[in-house]
Amino acid sequence: MREMIFETHAHYDDEAFDPDRETLLASMEANGIGAIVNACASVDGLEATVELMEKYPFVYGAIGVHPDDADRVTEETLQKIRLLSRHPKAVAIGEIGLDYYWHKEKEEHLLQQKMFRAQMEIAREERLPFMIHSREAAEDTLNIVREYVKNGMYGGIIHCFSYSKEIAREYLNMGLYLGIGGVVTFKNAKKLKEVVQYAPLSQLVLETDSPYLAPEPNRGKRNSSLNLPYVAAAIAQLKGITSAEVIEVTEQNARKLLKL
Repeated sequence: MREMIFETHAHYDDEAFDPDRETLLASMEANGIGAIVNACASVDGLEATVELMEKYPFVYGAIGVHPDDADRVTEETLQKIRLLSRHPKAVAIGEIGLDYYWHKEKEEHLLQQKMFRAQMEIAREERLPFMIHSREAAEDTLNIVREYVKNGMYGGIIHCFSYSKEIAREYLNMGLYLGIGGVVTFKNAKKLKEVVQYAPLSQLVLETDSPYLAPEPNRGKRNSSLNLPYVAAAIAQLKGITSAEVIEVTEQNARKLLKL
């Protein structure tokens, strides 16, 4: 029996998939993709993620709101996240975190931090792992995650990990997982390649962030979970092991973390 790839982070509710979503998702199993976590990103995406979980047996959901949408999160939104996180196929709170790349103002940073903390509280109270988005916010993200993990959380993934080996070490020491996607195949991704060589395979999971960040040789095109073999092959090459081993261990890691 061949190993099935576990995709821990995609956005199949994105409008990029409107033309062929059903056909594409129907092709996953035949192409070796055994499970997918659809990560909610926006306030509007909460219901769409639940619809995908309910329609496709192999699709699970991470329920949360991306920092880009922090200014749209109300008390009502937080209550909705809490309620939807109790769905039998909701496996994490995410994608949550900090993004200072597009948001430069101090007020925006403080609002993002407030909404990040509010959703980490839900993860703790609902006993779910978290999925973290962090862009140009290394120190603040690390400090908030450290604060929560110290007070008892249920694990998590640093999605699309993009920082240094030193920061990776901090997260790995907390028992967290690093989400590795298409960027690891890029020639100029020296820092991420070093992180992948350094991190134990037992703390890595596969992801795409579809429709974004397609790996080589499809860089610049719409991404999908069908590209994950390229990611597995790149990790295997960096670690001097087989793709099959990468696929097997990362699937075990995802199932262990997400309690599947």
